[in-house]
Amino acid sequence: MKFQLAKYVLLVAAFGLASHVADAQTRKKTTRSTTAKKTTTKTTKSNTASANLNAAAADTVVKPVAKRDPLAFDTVRKSLRNDAAVERNLVKDRTPLAHENIREDDAWYRERVWREIDIREKMNLPFRYKADEDNGNQRFIIILLNALRSGEVTAFDPTVDDRFTTPMTLDKIGEMVAGKCDTTQIPDYVKDPNGTKGIFKDTVVCAEFNPDDIAKFRIKEEWVFDKESSRLYARILGIAPLKTYIDNATGVVLGEAPLFWVYYPDLRPTLAKFEVYNGKNFGARMSWEELFESRFFSSYIVKSTIENPYDMYIKGYVKDDILRLLEGENVKEKIFNFEQDLWSY
Repeated sequence: MKFQLAKYVLLVAAFGLASHVADAQTRKKTTRSTTAKKTTTKTTKSNTASANLNAAAADTVVKPVAKRDPLAFDTVRKSLRNDAAVERNLVKDRTPLAHENIREDDAWYRERVWREIDIREKMNLPFRYKADEDNGNQRFIIILLNALRSGEVTAFDPTVDDRFTTPMTLDKIGEMVAGKCDTTQIPDYVKDPNGTKGIFKDTVVCAEFNPDDIAKFRIKEEWVFDKESSRLYARILGIAPLKTYIDNATGVVLGEAPLFWVYYPDLRPTLAKFEVYNGKNFGARMSWEELFESRFFSSYIVKSTIENPYDMYIKGYVKDDILRLLEGENVKEKIFNFEQDLWSY
């Protein structure tokens, strides 16, 4: 009896010990799980705070102002219907005719002439035609600038020379055309609504380019007599728009200077796709390439290589305006007389 009682007591004690060990292991697992949960919670909160901090920093970063494009004009809006009584597709496929080849041995007379086209003259008013068509604004200066912006032709720096040696970037062209942006101070009406405290803030002011300000174009050309065909050719080499510079303080005209030079043979394919305004018959219009090749424009000579060893413009040695025009006509007459003197009647 005593042996059975002792056996029963030992069994109860063993069962209690096993329960205590199991409870202790369960508590350890729970503690570890709670610690892991706390660590995960701290990591999540830290990542969230870091993300919020980065987002706040991104919001406070000063975003760069979009760079101004000085050659950006109004977007060409094409007509959604046929804006004519007839289908006009020929102008899109026009290509200029190739110039006749002149052998170097046959070109035994050559003279260079620089001319200026004043588009305020009646014969040159098509240069100022400002209507919008499917290929854009029809001003001649806009046609030139759009050709430069699209990369169809290259502009050359006129401050270096007029021999097409130094290409210009679009930024440089923009500075020449529209001018640089200046920083000036204006009243800050946010901090000083009444303007009584004299608070100012800096602002950037950029001058806008007005196409109507371009009133002249300079042309560089060469007159060549081909002895094989017994013909005198006039070949245009370059075109440059002229800008008039005025003193803002006094309003005195300081002078004129070319903005850039464009090599005319490279420009011919572009000019062949733009038509010239015809005030007499809107349906019978020639292309700009035909206008220059047929010389349907009025101009006056400002420089030539005839008896000009110092390579000077006429205004450099003739001060009177009327006499300068007469000197230009004198140059034209010398070239004309050379061709006429070759013939016997």
